[in-house]
Amino acid sequence: KPYRCKIKAPGGDRAPPIKKGEWLMMRTRRMLAGALLAACLSLPGGAAFAAKERLTIDLVGEPNSLDPHVQWNPDSYYVYRNIFDNLVTRDDKGVIAPQVATSWKQLSDTKIQFQLRDDITFHDGSKLTADDVVFSVKRITDPKFASPQLGQFDKIIDAVADDAKTVTLTTQGAYPALLAQLVKLSVVPKKVVEAVGKDAFNLAPVGSGPYKFGAWQRGVAVTLNRNDAYWGTKAAFPSVVFRAIPDAATRVANLMAGTSDLAANLDGDLAAQLKTSQRAKPVPVLTERVAYLAMNVQKEPLNDPRVRRAIAQAIDKQAITDGVLGGTEKPLAQMLSPAHEGFVEGIKDLPFDLAKAKAELAAVGPKAKQEIALVTAPVYDQRVVQALQQMLVDAGLSVKIEMTDMGSWLKRMQSGPDSIPVMAFSRWSCGCQDADGVLFPILHSASGWANAKDKAIEDALETGRQTLDPAKRLAAYKTVHERIASEHFVIPLYQAAQMYGTSKNLVWTPTPNESIFVNRMSWKD
Repeated sequence: KPYRCKIKAPGGDRAPPIKKGEWLMMRTRRMLAGALLAACLSLPGGAAFAAKERLTIDLVGEPNSLDPHVQWNPDSYYVYRNIFDNLVTRDDKGVIAPQVATSWKQLSDTKIQFQLRDDITFHDGSKLTADDVVFSVKRITDPKFASPQLGQFDKIIDAVADDAKTVTLTTQGAYPALLAQLVKLSVVPKKVVEAVGKDAFNLAPVGSGPYKFGAWQRGVAVTLNRNDAYWGTKAAFPSVVFRAIPDAATRVANLMAGTSDLAANLDGDLAAQLKTSQRAKPVPVLTERVAYLAMNVQKEPLNDPRVRRAIAQAIDKQAITDGVLGGTEKPLAQMLSPAHEGFVEGIKDLPFDLAKAKAELAAVGPKAKQEIALVTAPVYDQRVVQALQQMLVDAGLSVKIEMTDMGSWLKRMQSGPDSIPVMAFSRWSCGCQDADGVLFPILHSASGWANAKDKAIEDALETGRQTLDPAKRLAAYKTVHERIASEHFVIPLYQAAQMYGTSKNLVWTPTPNESIFVNRMSWKD
């Protein structure tokens, strides 16, 4: 088991004179100390352990939840994904890889069987078994539990433990996105959750991942401690602290001062400051996350297709990606990025045309003049939100930015058409890199996030999640993309880049699905 080496040399500046006969003893001590140091540095991760006791990561906000079945917004996911293991995961190249499950086979169009590892223990020392996997699946798919992730797992209609190491899942019809969705399904200990209840489990979660929950100082930081008994790749850092630092300039200043080691959600201008830093560097990566303008098309004035069309023509996506964001992000004409299964080449959206946008709104009349709140949260780049507001105002709309905390934003956005704001800026990542994980929750009326209620889209979405034929799936999603492009139920903006800043000593490869796996990091002096 890896351990930290602490060596204290004998003697020192104020050591007493060496007495006769003691030189041999001191020489022996020095030789032993040198041997111990060499052995320590030869251990896997030993040098990293000696060099860095605690990794400090600055996020925009604190987690909304540490229960992986409750929320999966970035600041929550970044933290709890290090506490829990999932049934399957993705490697650094984006390929679906084993985690709790070692292998799987398709028994039929609707049944898939998983073989599980038998050497995983939860942080309380209990063994992870098939019962825990079944419990986790049934918990997140229970409508009464009301997980915001329900729409991504509700095709699973049964989970059965065949024995302690085997689980069979049954889906309602063929479900080609199942493995991609299971990448997000964390396994929780059945006995612990049942014993303490949902609220207590959220405050002190127990998982089987590379880090154990340590402490949660609300509004300030979450501390995790290394799980030295972890079955997989051991983490290099004995502890990791995720801090809530809402101000992006402060996150950059912390990196440059050496008081943090990694910062998420930087904008291009601030990240550019790190290029001249002696301690830190910018680390950008194009992600699967899609930035978009969310609209409640059941409410005035957006229930008028002319207003939606004007909005689509009023937004200059290229100006946002190049002029505001610095050219790292890429404009999109559809609600998927090239990183997704289901992305269709050649989809066209309305080009930017301010004159046509003004004419459309003038034809609508007074209804188009009513004030619209553009709802946002601190996690988002407010330069983009302000640019959107200005573009819409220039076209003739009356748009006012409404800032809210992330928890309130989430609650409003996922509570159905009656509660969804008329307009909001959003960025969506399913963490699965599959069309079903983006389009179904945003556009299908079965989801609390959706409000379009368009039969053509819903039929195509159901086809896309029910056929195992890749060509038929792509055709279905093409229908969805084309329908969005013509009716503007939502306005795709750009493929988001995640801009991290890191210490120059941190060795880490960020991935398109925006996971921060601390046990995949190391430290190099």
